Amino acid sequence: MRAPLKICGLTNPAEARFCADAGAAALGVVFYPPSPRNVTPERAAKIFAGLPREVARVGVFVNATLVEMLDASRTAGLTVAQLHGTESPALAAALLASGLKVLKTVRGGESVATEAARHPHGTRFLVECGRGPLPGGNGAAWDWSSARTTAGIQFAIAGGLSPENLEIAANASGAAFFDLSSAVESTPGRKDGEKVVAAVAAARKTAGNPEFLN
Repeated sequence: MRAPLKICGLTNPAEARFCADAGAAALGVVFYPPSPRNVTPERAAKIFAGLPREVARVGVFVNATLVEMLDASRTAGLTVAQLHGTESPALAAALLASGLKVLKTVRGGESVATEAARHPHGTRFLVECGRGPLPGGNGAAWDWSSARTTAGIQFAIAGGLSPENLEIAANASGAAFFDLSSAVESTPGRKDGEKVVAAVAAARKTAGNPEFLN
């Protein structure tokens, strides 16, 4: 069984294959030029080529247009569009109608239940702290317990997660899925194999849901 874990910010096909073989349930690439992990859709296609079908292929977008996201998704072979800006529920609905899964970012302190009421059925949610110069967790730990909801909605968390604290964050937040990037890197965009293996092992010890993005 795969671990309830996404390794994000991949830039290298060999590292993507390693992460998939290690047991990550999802792999992510970033389509946002200011990011040091930014890749083109063409590069993303090479990163995702040949991966097992059950591994979710996630593209991270920040306030891109529907046409831009659909074009990138077709080129890269995405299964999930991750929305990290101020994208509207209507845009999420259009992406879902195209056949993509949608993972919408909610900043720490906002209610997952409130956002779920605004967004179309089928939208998944990622809760993060929202601090730092770039969209995303920026490697900053935060009060994971503030993400906890009693609404019965499964969600993912990101921000400051590492192989060492992932179980703590899981217990504090009640999250079903976990999103790591910088904590499993040697340099931005380059993944460290030992850290990836440790993160997969830690995620498998949680009560998370490996099918969250499927």
